[in-house]
Amino acid sequence: MRTLQLVLVAGIASALTALAAVVGLADAQSQVIPANTENPAVVGTTQDGALLAAKDGEWSGTNPMTFTYQWRRCDANGANCANIAGATGKIYRASTADVAHTLRVTVSAKNETGTASESSPASGVVDRPTGATRLSDGKYSIPVASVNEPFRLVLSGLQFTPSVLRSRAPFTGRFRVTDTRGYVVRDAIVLVTGVPLGWINAPAEVTTNVDGYATVQLQPTTRLRLVRGGSMVMFVRARKQGDDLLAGISTRRLVRVRTARPGS
Repeated sequence: MRTLQLVLVAGIASALTALAAVVGLADAQSQVIPANTENPAVVGTTQDGALLAAKDGEWSGTNPMTFTYQWRRCDANGANCANIAGATGKIYRASTADVAHTLRVTVSAKNETGTASESSPASGVVDRPTGATRLSDGKYSIPVASVNEPFRLVLSGLQFTPSVLRSRAPFTGRFRVTDTRGYVVRDAIVLVTGVPLGWINAPAEVTTNVDGYATVQLQPTTRLRLVRGGSMVMFVRARKQGDDLLAGISTRRLVRVRTARPGS
């Protein structure tokens, strides 16, 4: 009797093991690696500074799935693509390096069985910001309305005539405004203030021309000291109409023009 019981127990254990193997095989066979059924896509306006998004596309296979991304820069025909370093998020901001190129995004779907990848069709050719105009020096001029955060204005050039003040006669300051991408910015509003206050008469705000320059006539007062090795210091601010004076894309910079004794 004891021997019969042992045989029965062994038989049941063997049957359960076989059943578990069959169930495990069935579970493994039911897990399906991801397969793309509808291409990913690049969504958004293809313009320098604009945000673009990767559309995942449609995928078959066992859920849950996770997705990763790699943005690629291609030629104007969508060929000769190369990965963009660090561009691995679902959202990508087009840059000046993308201008005249197209973009693709490669989406990789992963589940517990495996990983599969598919690339989107090429986007439209990335264009410069709205209102971009090429200047004779090869730079591009854009309206200040086309500059938005996270980009900012930059006071990138200045020129004074005369370059050294030997009298309290009016002098001219020219201030060039660009943005952090390197575009020349027109219609920016420039304010110049003497430091300390009262060393020059406060001029009105001036807007930049198509070449990015604002030209300001500056009138020193009797407080300006005309000494050898001295300087007239000015606070210069550039902003966009409607922006907060201390925020938005505005910029500020201290500049100076040298002074000398009269007749020196």
